[in-house]
Amino acid sequence: MGRTMMAERRLLVLFGSQTGTAQDTAERIGREAKRRHLRCRVEALDSCDVANLIHEPLVVFVCATTGQGDPPDNMKMFWRFLFRKSLPAGSLCQLDYAVLGLGDSSYPKFNFVAKKLHKRLLQLGGSPLLPVALGDDQHDLGPDAVVDPWLVALWDKILALYPLPPGLEIVSPNVCLPPKYTLHYLPEDSPHPDSDLLQPSAPRAAPCELHPFAAHVVSNQRVTAQSHFQDVRLIEFDIAGSGITFSAGDVVMIQPQNCPEDVQQFCQLLCLEPHRRFVLEPTEPGTSLPPLLPQPCTIQYLVTHYLDISCVPRRSFFELLAYFSTNELEREKLQEFSSAQGQEELYSYCNRPRRTTLEALWDFPHTTCAIPADYLLDLIPRIRPRAFSIASSMLAHPERMQILVAVVRYKTRLSKPRRGLCSTWLASLNPEQGDVRVPLWVKKGGMKFPADPATPVIMIGPGTGVAPFRAAIQERVALGRRGNCLFFGCRHKSKDFYCQTEWEELVTKGLLTLFTAFSRDQEEKVYVQHRIRENGRLVWELLSSENAHVYLAGNAKEMPAAVAEALKSVLQLEGGLSPSEAEEHLTALERSQRFQSETWS
Repeated sequence: MGRTMMAERRLLVLFGSQTGTAQDTAERIGREAKRRHLRCRVEALDSCDVANLIHEPLVVFVCATTGQGDPPDNMKMFWRFLFRKSLPAGSLCQLDYAVLGLGDSSYPKFNFVAKKLHKRLLQLGGSPLLPVALGDDQHDLGPDAVVDPWLVALWDKILALYPLPPGLEIVSPNVCLPPKYTLHYLPEDSPHPDSDLLQPSAPRAAPCELHPFAAHVVSNQRVTAQSHFQDVRLIEFDIAGSGITFSAGDVVMIQPQNCPEDVQQFCQLLCLEPHRRFVLEPTEPGTSLPPLLPQPCTIQYLVTHYLDISCVPRRSFFELLAYFSTNELEREKLQEFSSAQGQEELYSYCNRPRRTTLEALWDFPHTTCAIPADYLLDLIPRIRPRAFSIASSMLAHPERMQILVAVVRYKTRLSKPRRGLCSTWLASLNPEQGDVRVPLWVKKGGMKFPADPATPVIMIGPGTGVAPFRAAIQERVALGRRGNCLFFGCRHKSKDFYCQTEWEELVTKGLLTLFTAFSRDQEEKVYVQHRIRENGRLVWELLSSENAHVYLAGNAKEMPAAVAEALKSVLQLEGGLSPSEAEEHLTALERSQRFQSETWS
């Protein structure tokens, strides 16, 4: 027998997701629950009322681990709540739970969030249905190598506790589940509210994801030489009247949009009329509408501002697409891509060449023209906002905000170069062609600069990693703080030395100590880590006798490890520490927040 026969068959799936993979997996569990006739809600951890967890009988948590073992942004509040000392030990004694982690074993804190969450739920009295699952990006089949068998075991456990009601069968995988929403087209002549326009409205509260501020683009200048392979922009926004405030280390979130050619192609491929207007209705009571879509809405707005047609499609995309396919060859290929065995094949079709959703749709023409519009929101995820370090200070530029954007463009084996959605869109904006606006809001950043004016700071920011330090230096100079030391690296002094004149003026005024590494200006390559070792005596003195704080920002590939090694060698050579003491000292600096880093891939 299961739980009491009266027990309500309901499941809550909560996710913490940074890039969308954990959300995609959570939604997959939601679909599998529907096939087993369970009432299921799928929500981001920070959107659910955590206090209600004590009334939930059954919860599956799907959590990614980001950066240095941090929880994703949409579960940070939950994380703080869960680790409160005041929570009584047995508060979750009613709860059956399972934790599925998504991580990358090339990072030292592999799946740290999932492991820690599992332990904490156990402490609070929860009963785990299964051991924690540790999905790994590095596996040949991706995280699904762990997720697939784990889910089979999970459903066995859940159906033992909550058997299928008499007379009901598991809905066969050959049957397509109903869409989340239905699209009701409005008659052509119905009145036209201007809901499609991003209104530069008077802000009610500080702008946020659901209510961004439409900031006017003031300038958009290229800061690399025309002959340089990379296009980097310094973009300035006017935020007067927005209610936005920020300090050094904060991050601006920008909601990008698809380019008109892609939108047009997509509408043609799917035989959609861009100017048709519709309202959405949830198929199940209790499902909330997507908060970022106006009601009513046009197809054009939906595809431009909401559907991420340039992202690399996931396995779930092909799984759903297979249901609509009327062509046998296409259907077989789609089914292969959505099977566990087809994951290597899918990886080389999609992830390796970074093929976009739009390009994948081109490859399945018979299927594409049969996609029902109702399924668009199930098929294609929403465009996620992008984060940029703010590169200016309000003290230096009141009512303005600047960012440093490297335009992402690279080659794969596909003939068309790959382009970053947000950076390409931002680079295309020309403020001289009228009123150009960008939806944005600000988030507290991970880096905090010292409050004590006497504390010197050592900043290591190669490439666009220098952005948050430009904000910090402007802010500190405006406050009259002198101990500013910057290590900056780029390829060529003449091509990508961002903000050169600004730094040189500050050096002349004695407000900045600057060390530069131009890696390609001489035979042997010179990077910031070499300059740190060369200036070890100064670095050691600032650290040991002046209590300096060290900050690192930039590309997450090899640079952070190389800089950490350089700092350890300074601690050994100048501070006389043994290798293990140097390691321990650096860890202690991190723990006390005297060494902070913000890196991105």
